[in-house]
Amino acid sequence: MSGLFGLFSSLCLCASVVQFSTIDDAVKEGIARGDCPGAVVLVLHDGQVVWRKAYGLRGREPEEPMTVDTLFDLASLTKPVATATSVMRLVETGKLRLSDRVAQHLPAFGQNGKDKVTVEHLLLHTSGLLADNAEADYRDGRAKALERVFALPLRTPPGERFVYSDVGYIVLGELVERLGGKPLDVFARENVFEPLGMKETTFRPEGKLKERAAPTQRREGRWMRGEVHDPRAYALGGVAGHAGLFSTADDLAVYARMILDGGAFKDRRVLAPLTVRLMTEARPVPGGLRAYGWDVNTSYSSNRGELFPRGDSFGHTGFTGTSLWIDPTTRTAVIFLSNRVHPDGKGNVTRLRGQVATLAAAAVVGGRWSVDGKKAPLSSVLTGVDVLVREKFARLKGRRVGLVTNHTGRDRDGNATIDLLHKAEGVALVALFSPEHGIRGALDEKVKDGKDEKTGLPIYSLYGERRKPTAETLKGIDTLVYDVQDAGCRFYTYISTLGLVLEAASEQGLKVVVLDRPNPIGGRAVEGPLLDEGRESFTAFHRLPVRHGMTVGELALLFKAERKLTCPLEVVRLEGWRRGDLYDRTGLEWLSPSPNLRSLPAALLYPGVGLLEMTNVSVGRGTERPFEWVGAPWVDGRKLAEALARQGLPGVRFVPVRLTPSASTHQGKACGGVQLVIDNWERFRPLPTGLALASTLRRLYPDDWKVERFDVLLAHKATWQGVKDGAPWPELVRGWEADLKRFAERRRPHLLYEE
Repeated sequence: MSGLFGLFSSLCLCASVVQFSTIDDAVKEGIARGDCPGAVVLVLHDGQVVWRKAYGLRGREPEEPMTVDTLFDLASLTKPVATATSVMRLVETGKLRLSDRVAQHLPAFGQNGKDKVTVEHLLLHTSGLLADNAEADYRDGRAKALERVFALPLRTPPGERFVYSDVGYIVLGELVERLGGKPLDVFARENVFEPLGMKETTFRPEGKLKERAAPTQRREGRWMRGEVHDPRAYALGGVAGHAGLFSTADDLAVYARMILDGGAFKDRRVLAPLTVRLMTEARPVPGGLRAYGWDVNTSYSSNRGELFPRGDSFGHTGFTGTSLWIDPTTRTAVIFLSNRVHPDGKGNVTRLRGQVATLAAAAVVGGRWSVDGKKAPLSSVLTGVDVLVREKFARLKGRRVGLVTNHTGRDRDGNATIDLLHKAEGVALVALFSPEHGIRGALDEKVKDGKDEKTGLPIYSLYGERRKPTAETLKGIDTLVYDVQDAGCRFYTYISTLGLVLEAASEQGLKVVVLDRPNPIGGRAVEGPLLDEGRESFTAFHRLPVRHGMTVGELALLFKAERKLTCPLEVVRLEGWRRGDLYDRTGLEWLSPSPNLRSLPAALLYPGVGLLEMTNVSVGRGTERPFEWVGAPWVDGRKLAEALARQGLPGVRFVPVRLTPSASTHQGKACGGVQLVIDNWERFRPLPTGLALASTLRRLYPDDWKVERFDVLLAHKATWQGVKDGAPWPELVRGWEADLKRFAERRRPHLLYEE
């Protein structure tokens, strides 16, 4: 039993078992789907193991149960845990610099144009090497295989592309042996694993430890158990920089604790705090972010889940079905170990690993710190539809209902509001109404009328020729129910649809019931200028600031009062939501409100970055990071990042990243730009950030950036003129402080939830 597991006790379970039980359900469902025969899940939080459990089978042929002490073939987790950590040990002892050309230390590697490849290139997978060379290159023994690896040519110049490369880490393993004076397995054992007490982490396990290994597939007529699954590592004798390491969940928890504690576990130090920071800091690569040995935000990041912050957390996966994700912000690590390749190589845990990470992030109590330095407890929020279900739809009994909803209308268990109302006893669901992006939330174009395949009900579009329900579409309806997740921003059109629904109901004498949902970016902060009087539109329904800090239920009350609407209105209130809570505190599953608002960080950035969308810069549509990146062909990303970094914007960093959008503005054009990384969710403010971007673009690129259309969504001439004149963001913010104080008084009577 490892030292860390001694921290795990019944005390850990008392508060968390109910919340973590969702992980139980997810893993059991995954096993039933055939994702894997079994798994071990461990969640580490704030120095304690708060969840540790084995599921399913270790082996199918012969059948044997999974146990928490099962030894797993970690596959590519070898890269960060053994190889990159060993490289960082060499760096901090002065034997290696990350800027060193690899050929300085391994001269044979320098042939065929590789003389400029650095250690950093290999760590970040930007060396220009291919992903894998042919297995046939490894059939003549280790020495010959390495000779062939060193002779490989580059596919692209170093630094030009990110290509995840096993070959690069094979080279790094040999670099550790050359400079460390010992083979990788020995160096890692003596410098990392033994000092930390990780007695069950090793290459080529033997004896009783090997007997506890989860089998993978058959090779040479036997089950691979304690023998590396990767064919190249196997041909290299079981020790390679890219694969070959075996470990248990408990030992990996010790390693994760070491990383979270700045290089030490208890009184045992293996890395200096600055070394850990250097190793885990996000660095731009073409198309994403990596760290030295770790994935941060690329197409390989699915095991992060939906809630851990992009840019500040990091992790890695292994081909055999393993995963480790670490988030320093919440001091949390999620370890998922499976042998999904057993018995036939057909298992797939990509979805399950991400799901477990999301559930773990949602369940961790006190994971985020509040402004006053105290831990903010996790809520268990019930949305309006959850309350309605609990009440057995009593508020709607005898009513003929028209439902305004989309894919975000669902209860905590994932049941669609459409299906719940259709089946509800005593409730007649007559018609469906769809806002922008369609009933399934997948469209970025005008939405047509249609028919719901499951219920046969008509779907009337409210984002096409029709923006407001008409008398004809409301025939036979006496109550309109609204259940749509908003984004918390004035120019997000779902609240415009809400306002128009209230107008239509007032005109036709109908009742409106709003099933409330959380404001995902919080109900405390209010930012941005109010809409100029007389500039109302479908992207600006009412005189609100850009970030209004209200739920849809609260907005409905404000709209009715200030626009003097006559419809009877009832809000089914949330339970468990506090004004200061962002979506990550709710315990609710994140559902992208629209196709390009894919994460909570994107939603936080949207009120500021979204203002730029009507101008001639890309805001990331057509990339993997909509609203988390801004760029254009004429932008120098480094220059823009440096200029923004000097402006003292709270809670955000800027990383120069080149991207080529596949859609929308600058489609198909290589663009310089910056990725916005939120490093303090409590301090971050989107409007100052958006205004700083605009003012800086105006100053750096006065002839290229077209400032005129910046006012389309801002809709505030005074602020727009300030941007045009190059005013700094603090001056622009001061321009609307008085208006925001008046808005605070306007909204106060309509607030339903406490601080």
